[in-house]
Amino acid sequence: MLSLFMLSVMGIITSFWDTMKLILKYMHIHSFWSLGFQNDSTPRTKLRILEPDRVIPTSVNYHFTRQCNYKCGFCFHTAKTSFVLPLEEAKKGLSLLKDAGMEKINFSGGEPFLQERGHFVGKMVQFCKQELKLPSVSIVSNGSMITERWFKMYGEYLDILAVSCDSFDEEVNKSIGRGQGNKNHVEKLMKIRKWCQDYNVAFKINSVINHFNMDEDMSEQIAQINPIRWKVFQCLIIEGENCGQDALRQAEKFVISKEDFKNFLNRHKDIKCLVPESNEQMRDSYLILDEYMRFLDCRNGRKDPSKSILDVGVENAIKFSGFDEKMFFKRGGKYVWSKVDLKLDW
Repeated sequence: MLSLFMLSVMGIITSFWDTMKLILKYMHIHSFWSLGFQNDSTPRTKLRILEPDRVIPTSVNYHFTRQCNYKCGFCFHTAKTSFVLPLEEAKKGLSLLKDAGMEKINFSGGEPFLQERGHFVGKMVQFCKQELKLPSVSIVSNGSMITERWFKMYGEYLDILAVSCDSFDEEVNKSIGRGQGNKNHVEKLMKIRKWCQDYNVAFKINSVINHFNMDEDMSEQIAQINPIRWKVFQCLIIEGENCGQDALRQAEKFVISKEDFKNFLNRHKDIKCLVPESNEQMRDSYLILDEYMRFLDCRNGRKDPSKSILDVGVENAIKFSGFDEKMFFKRGGKYVWSKVDLKLDW
């Protein structure tokens, strides 16, 4: 009888523990002491319950302006408005994102350095690093308006600067639209690379592979520049941005096939810093905020906006982002992105 009783008790305990494991699976206890084993004078940590389908905005791309001084023919975030949030409103939204779990912010455009000749983005960079204490703050720019003076003012707050460069042949850059007047895009790229070294900012290159540069071999130049990452994107079509009746660009002539993109990657397979992104890898694996701080859902081949996080909060807005978190990790979206942890080999 005793053995039967003990078996019954053990069964109840096992069932109870299995139930508790299921509950604990969806709970995140920040501190053991938050359960009540602390002095009354000590602030108690709130118990945070994570929903199984909740998206954490670990890495966010904030396209705070659509205005640009270049005319790249394949651009998929075009100057459809001239709106830019006031700085204090932008800071409010950035704080909401931090509270929701953001670790990395990337400022993009348009061209980020157009607004207040770089001071607007500089102030946001400083705020995110100094006040929000984000592990990683980065910018993507065409580089044309960046000055050494900007680095002197804001460089200490910036982890990574990515400059877009699709070719090391200036004639090809002009064919693409990546240029302005007689300015030499590649020469400016090399200047910025030197400034990043001088002011301890990690340097990155973004290239869009398209009909005009798909046969180019950039191995020698990339090896010489030695960026921490070389992001290589397959030219992407987005309805309403670079194709369709309401688009400001018509990028069909820039489009390449999967095979063309694969050939380009094979030609550069020995470049260790190369990070490739096909259309499939890129389309839904970014959390994109537009100039109104709305998440943009690209799942249907266009950019469908959510409501602004300033109006409905991050948790409600992000449900309409179309974000593919699995693809984000699969494409290497999470990496060593703080310059404190990076070993900058200059």
